[in-house]
Amino acid sequence: MIQFAFIGIGAGVAAALLFASVTSGIWLSVPLFYLAPLPIMIAGLGWSHWAALIASLTGALTLGGVFGFIFLIAFLAGAGFPAWWLGYLAMLARPAAVNGAGNRQEAALEWYPPGRLVIWAAVLATLVVIAAIPNFGTDADSFRAGLRGALNTVLRAEIATPPDAPSNMPASADRLIEFLVSAIPLAAAILATITNLFNLWLAARIVKFSGRLARPWPQLSDLRFPPLLMAALGLAIALSFVGGLLGIVAGIASASLLLAYGVLGFAVLHAITQGLLMRPFMLGLAYAAVFLIGWPILALCLLGLIDTAFDLRGRVARKRGPPANS
Repeated sequence: MIQFAFIGIGAGVAAALLFASVTSGIWLSVPLFYLAPLPIMIAGLGWSHWAALIASLTGALTLGGVFGFIFLIAFLAGAGFPAWWLGYLAMLARPAAVNGAGNRQEAALEWYPPGRLVIWAAVLATLVVIAAIPNFGTDADSFRAGLRGALNTVLRAEIATPPDAPSNMPASADRLIEFLVSAIPLAAAILATITNLFNLWLAARIVKFSGRLARPWPQLSDLRFPPLLMAALGLAIALSFVGGLLGIVAGIASASLLLAYGVLGFAVLHAITQGLLMRPFMLGLAYAAVFLIGWPILALCLLGLIDTAFDLRGRVARKRGPPANS
């Protein structure tokens, strides 16, 4: 336990430094800020969820002592708790089988499904963005007004306009602000989901490279979601058209869950292209299109939804037949 404490304290200080780098105001601090959960996840995957919990509390108390209570809460909600929880779930395992006498068999373990880790990454991202809403307003109108005011301040700073000067923004700038007011909550949910997934993947890679990862590396092509998640996504999308604060919250949830289905779409693509000569080219093109353009992720979201509804991977596997014996 003492080793876990030392590991946790070190990871917590490292996470706090990464999180606090955003106060420097330089562009390099932005990617460092989003890597703040990484040390906590490494501690959780490589040592114990207790080490990750100590890291979360250490980072929060360090930031609270230096920058105040707001930073403490922001770190816990945005980095500390999600990193600890994802690391905890990733290392959950149970006996895979029980023999006739009721005794547990040795070595065979069933690990927490990677598909559920992706879902949790989206759910945690949704909760983080929702928790930030009261910073701008407690209802839809005040939220939009607060976000609009913040964007106006940023644009004025960019064009060096005094805060007390009359608004002389061009019409195009006003249209841009209105677009951003609607898009920023959705983009924040997507970015938070990506941050959770990337940090979890990178932490697992680092721990695996060090030889401390007890869990076997999962196959992306085996990733699956429970069917009920599609109903939850449909409900969220429907509620996003209601309007008001409920519509904003539902839109945030829809964006996070759609990105999760985009990840599932990649899993489906990996599975259905197995054995094809053009597989490396097709996968490379898909990844490049998503990372360079962005919107092709919608096609992968659709692919993931189709697979959940109609078992596309199972149909392709049955049509392909069993692999030939060598």
